[in-house]
Amino acid sequence: MRRIGIAMTPIRSITVYCSSSRHVAPVYFDAARELGRGIAGCGWTLVYGGNNLGLMDAVASSVRGAGGKVVGITPRLMADQGIVDPLCDELVVTATMRERKALLEQRGDAFVALPGGIGTFEEWFEVLVGRTLGYHDKPLVLLNVNDYYDPLLAMMEHGIEQKFIRPAAREAYFVARTPGQAVDYLRAASGVAGALGLPTEPSSLE
Repeated sequence: MRRIGIAMTPIRSITVYCSSSRHVAPVYFDAARELGRGIAGCGWTLVYGGNNLGLMDAVASSVRGAGGKVVGITPRLMADQGIVDPLCDELVVTATMRERKALLEQRGDAFVALPGGIGTFEEWFEVLVGRTLGYHDKPLVLLNVNDYYDPLLAMMEHGIEQKFIRPAAREAYFVARTPGQAVDYLRAASGVAGALGLPTEPSSLE
């Protein structure tokens, strides 16, 4: 299997996957807000699920508060329930969840997964599989706030040990401990001057 590398291409937009739950611990909201400020500070557009709840609302509000642009993509089902962010610079309402996921992937030049539930897992693994198969070469960052993703990373290692997952999958994404580390990695991946010298090859073992 070919080695998976990062294409040094300019990043203009970041798709962020995260929870819409209001009930998670404050540490996750703090991370979402810090990530939003970092995205805006780099001049990147936020692309996200378009909801005005939970971490989705926190990251979008933070981007706006720092002067950044926000693109929300949400299915009609959620729009009809009134759980959309009316303050988005651009709000795209799709017919289905599948269409929503496809646009979230198409509109982002890179992907960051904040802690989230099964929807976030589904979205993360879809873009991860796409990268390992060569359908795209966009940078992927798993933001392991509060060690939330430790069990998932352990499962990845278990799959590698049991020969269900190829070891090269480790190279397809970078694990960040903090939002600042995630932003610095993406700056390095896009060749932006001033990055802090983080690895240019992603790793699940950070």
